[in-house]
Amino acid sequence: MRPASPVAPGSTAFVGQRLERLEDAALLTGRGVYADDVGVKPGTLQAAVLRSPHAHATVRSIDIGAALQLRGVRAILTGDDVQRWAQPFVVGVKQPMQHWALAVDRVRYVGEPVAVVVAEDRYIAEDALDLIRVDYEVRPAVVEIDVALSGESPLLHDAVGSNVVSDRHFSYGEPDAIFPGSLRVTTTVHYPRNSCSPMECAVVIAEYLGEDEGYEALSNFMGPFSLHAVMALALKVPGNKLRHKVPRDSGGSFGVKQAVFPYVVLMCLAARKAGAPVKWVEDRLEHLSAATSATARLATVAADVRDDGRILALHWDQVDEVGAYLRAPEPATFYRMHGCLTGAYDIPNLKVRNRVVVTNKTPTGLVRGFGGPQVYYALERLLDRIAIELKMDPVELRRRNFVKASQFPYKAAAGAVLDSGDYDRMVDMTLAAAREQGLYERQRTARAAGRLYGIGVAAVVEPSVSNMGYISTVLTPAQRAKAGPKNGAIASATVAVDLLGGVNVNIASAPAGQGHMTVCAQVVADALGLQPAQVMVNVEFDTAKDAWSVAAGNYSSRFAGAVAGVVHLAAHKLRDKLALIAADQFGCLPAEVAFAGGEIYNTANPALRQPFIRLAANPHWAPALLPEGVSPGLRETAFWTPAVLAAPDEADRVNTSATYGFVFDICGVEVDVNTGAVRVDRYVTGHDAGRLLNPALADGQIQGAFAQGLGAALLEEFRYGGDGSFQSGTLADYLMPTACETPDPVIVHLETLSPFTPLGAKGLGEGNNMSTPVCIANAFADALSPRMDLADVRLPLTPGRVLELLEVQDPSPREMPRPKLAMPAGEGLALQAQGEVDIPAPPEQVFAVLLDPVALARVIPGCHALQSTGPNRYRADVTVGVGLVKARYEAEIILSDIDAPRSLRLAGSGRSSLGTGAGTGLVTLQATATGTLLKYDYSAQVGGKVAMVGSRMLEGAARIIVAQLFESLGRQAGGEAVAPSWWRRVLRLLGVRA
Repeated sequence: MRPASPVAPGSTAFVGQRLERLEDAALLTGRGVYADDVGVKPGTLQAAVLRSPHAHATVRSIDIGAALQLRGVRAILTGDDVQRWAQPFVVGVKQPMQHWALAVDRVRYVGEPVAVVVAEDRYIAEDALDLIRVDYEVRPAVVEIDVALSGESPLLHDAVGSNVVSDRHFSYGEPDAIFPGSLRVTTTVHYPRNSCSPMECAVVIAEYLGEDEGYEALSNFMGPFSLHAVMALALKVPGNKLRHKVPRDSGGSFGVKQAVFPYVVLMCLAARKAGAPVKWVEDRLEHLSAATSATARLATVAADVRDDGRILALHWDQVDEVGAYLRAPEPATFYRMHGCLTGAYDIPNLKVRNRVVVTNKTPTGLVRGFGGPQVYYALERLLDRIAIELKMDPVELRRRNFVKASQFPYKAAAGAVLDSGDYDRMVDMTLAAAREQGLYERQRTARAAGRLYGIGVAAVVEPSVSNMGYISTVLTPAQRAKAGPKNGAIASATVAVDLLGGVNVNIASAPAGQGHMTVCAQVVADALGLQPAQVMVNVEFDTAKDAWSVAAGNYSSRFAGAVAGVVHLAAHKLRDKLALIAADQFGCLPAEVAFAGGEIYNTANPALRQPFIRLAANPHWAPALLPEGVSPGLRETAFWTPAVLAAPDEADRVNTSATYGFVFDICGVEVDVNTGAVRVDRYVTGHDAGRLLNPALADGQIQGAFAQGLGAALLEEFRYGGDGSFQSGTLADYLMPTACETPDPVIVHLETLSPFTPLGAKGLGEGNNMSTPVCIANAFADALSPRMDLADVRLPLTPGRVLELLEVQDPSPREMPRPKLAMPAGEGLALQAQGEVDIPAPPEQVFAVLLDPVALARVIPGCHALQSTGPNRYRADVTVGVGLVKARYEAEIILSDIDAPRSLRLAGSGRSSLGTGAGTGLVTLQATATGTLLKYDYSAQVGGKVAMVGSRMLEGAARIIVAQLFESLGRQAGGEAVAPSWWRRVLRLLGVRA
């Protein structure tokens, strides 16, 4: 298919113009309609989710009795309810794995839903979570990929018999042939877990309408499309008994909101249990810890290379870590990119091994560019390693292997059909912009001054409009034959004219900030000769009313190529119908009817013309006067699927996407040897995305993807302790780039139209999330090249990691007492607190408080009760709150190493529904002229959900809590009955004397 001309000759085209977004007026004036803004029915209840504090444990029992007694609690959903009304989600591989919407027998990651409380408001629901008692039998956790690969690791799914749940081998061409005179270059890389965190977290509103009507749900999902069937099957209802709606606006998604689909099922079941509509709003802690993340990958890739730089064969060994469950659409991270594993290069021979392992971490899923960052991080690092081995310029090496302009459409070894491009020209344009930025001169100047400055490049092809059949490549040809072929992509749109000649558009795509309304209006305005402001675009979605299909939606950069393209087709269907009506009135041929300037006219006799709003409205008012053969109604729906997308063949070749853009990046980074900071000095990114429908919006997508790619390179990482505890649960520890850390990239555009999409457009919303991490990594390795040959660059390049590479010597840490109390298996999160307190009482009096249970209970912050269990041993009931996490602990406190009145050791350990904790501290007392100088040196470890708030917040909280403890001790020993000093300071600031 050659792209159709969007407008009549001589008309002004809006497609291609930098028009301002039509969406922005509503958003900027507070008229946006986000999921939490949608009105709910009277009587709608609020839900809160009880989550596992353990990475791996058997659920022996759940006691919800006390929680049900709390006033305002209406219902509590447990695993027993889920097993009665639902079934496990379908799994993408042929393995006996069960993933329920709620834990039914075992929890497999910190944050896994265990129960849902439904109450009259969210506050009551959250309070009720504290009253639920779950009896867990903790199991050993599997955290690292290499451990999961070993046959000795604890099993997550006993019926599978292994933590390797998929192992597929592929071979294309003759990768094992002997290539005389070739050199094999190998590199191994690790791509970490990270995410693209949207401003708006997940929201679900659900209602059970009874057996006849089933369930109705609204969520800020990007659209249920391919996962609608997954949700309906889990709820054990036909598809037409799960009605799903999506609101107009979304505060970002970047793929990660696909993770809301298990909660749609969960809230539907909660509504059924409660007998009323239920609303759930995800908080940031839940989102970071339990929503989703990018798939972590361990990849070893090797190339057979001639001495002139020509790559003859690639050998991939990839291991994807997908978390506790293979949640739909995984293992899509592997297979979305499968057809284009050779990237932008003409490499005829390819060998691949793909293994999927499960671990005790949050299930992975779609994150902007999914699959691309993992593939290109390995491939483009390998290209730089080859350049070093051959002492060749990295850009020249890539040029020698590029697919040439004359080769398009080019069929890659694994089946991808690269549709169009001119990679050499794109490189020329990008390098010219880099020279204008003085990139090479800046490097020379910095290195002459002894500073570490590197230049990196990356070249990637950006797939868009996914072939839904790619996921079946995980199955063998025999398994695929038995299941039936799956292939293609579908987009749909409806364009209609109302009674007064107004034009309305409906699309099967739920936007997340990309500007769908603006671009669709531009496309329709071109087709009908109108202004974009005259076209109303409805982006709300309803499975019960809109035209859609399984492979429709807004993902994998589908909008420009597929959705806008099918809007163009629907608008032209309507235009053709209007042309028949106008031709009958004008007495001319339909081909002589033109649409321009808000009018419809006869090109052979321009005096014959009518305003669009009049002629287009007439069929509503006089349908009996329509020309013969023209059906009534001015509402046209178009469906489109690219013919180039077929099912995987018997040799496992598959064209995984309909179009492939091209991105070439070059950047300069400087490394500060004193602080370990990596600063991106200059960044130029070149894009060929086919026809640009709105260059301003295209640049916005590029800038957003660049910022997220920058975060992946320098800041963002999901960290887990050895016990599986999540340690990046707040934005104090999961760091994202702000405007201060994000330079403006220089953007260069080249347009080579795709022959496979209606408008010639390709996707560009994901490219820099694929190219930027490895471009920065290559520049970083180049910056360090005067000091070392760095093969394995681990992301993110945090200052601590960089300083460790540079072997900068820190002062030796002083000895800290280690906790002596038992902790659960694993490492947890380590904390420390030190300080001193002046106490207006002698050491003997301070010791008396520590050894008196009644006085000690008053000293311990949050202590509800303290009971002696032996000499200097106590059982305590204590509430501790840190940030978003509040937990009531059953704790044991021990005083030991008592040297009265000079020193003692204070130790404690505890468990709660939110996790575990243990610590020990050395307390010394020194007599002074005014009383006692008390010094404390305390260390602790925490695990489970409490660790989610991360080291920064926990370190600060630990210092505050421990300081409160010893300040309270001073007040007790000194006989003070006044507010603590910190509280007095607050009162004074408020003008109150205490």
